[in-house]
Amino acid sequence: MSSMIGHDAIETALGWPELIAQLRDWYRDKAVQAPDRQVLTIDQPDGSEASLLVMPAWVPGDSIGVKVVTFFPENAAKGRPTINAGYLLFDGETGQMQAALDGDALTARRTAAASALAADVLARKDARNLLVVGTGQLSLAVAAAHSAVRSYTSVSIWGRNSDKAAAVAAALRKQGLPAQPASDLETACRAADVISTVTASTRPIIHGEWLKAGSHLDLIGAFKGDMRESDDQAIMQAEVFVDLRAGASLAGDLAAPLEAGRITADHIRADLAELCRGEHKGRSDDTVRTVFKSAGMALQDLAAANMACDHTISG
Repeated sequence: MSSMIGHDAIETALGWPELIAQLRDWYRDKAVQAPDRQVLTIDQPDGSEASLLVMPAWVPGDSIGVKVVTFFPENAAKGRPTINAGYLLFDGETGQMQAALDGDALTARRTAAASALAADVLARKDARNLLVVGTGQLSLAVAAAHSAVRSYTSVSIWGRNSDKAAAVAAALRKQGLPAQPASDLETACRAADVISTVTASTRPIIHGEWLKAGSHLDLIGAFKGDMRESDDQAIMQAEVFVDLRAGASLAGDLAAPLEAGRITADHIRADLAELCRGEHKGRSDDTVRTVFKSAGMALQDLAAANMACDHTISG
């Protein structure tokens, strides 16, 4: 009989250190097969656009999973979540359904954990100031996940809505993190050792001239070609790493400078699997700027769903 695994159960099952370790192991050892993610446009009656994303993956003889995600950017102005998702997990040997999981919680946990995994390799070991840009669903998870791989003495939250930034910071303080809202984005960026962006921006909000030597920029929010969180300089001046070359190169932060000829495909130093397998050492020294562009991968969902299912069954 298949299980229904809800939001609270997923958060309990996917502790940050354990989930980060699970992703590291899967990137290093698992032969995951995953077709390209489908991103379908849904025209809305009010003239706006929504997106439907379909992300399947499997390990032959082991497990099969598929996530379906909706992205409705107009929901933000209505106080509703912009991203909603569901996940189905099947036995890879028999094809039987094992679990249906809350895709929102699964996505938030695996996305934050993947970025923290990248930061664990790429960010300076002495990084102490973390800035999270954005106040949506992912902001809490990203701050907590990054804090599991570095000992931050300061966690700043910036958002266009200062009340929301203050609320996120207050929630993080309840978790024991040294969080506070940031009033000015440029000032916060110039002081940050690690910056993680989780917005739905369609124009660059992070400027390369604001990023200090040795900093690490973690770009999460802009997953489509018409979305963007960083300017060309932020990418051109950095050693760039990605979760997956094919997916990340289609996202605006890399697609725009690639199309303009400001960078070439060789500007991407390595993907997350190569970093986890030790095929690339990561940043070349403590003075360079690094960028990690995350577009999302079905491997991450499948790894997290298996961990949640195993925890639920054993628990």
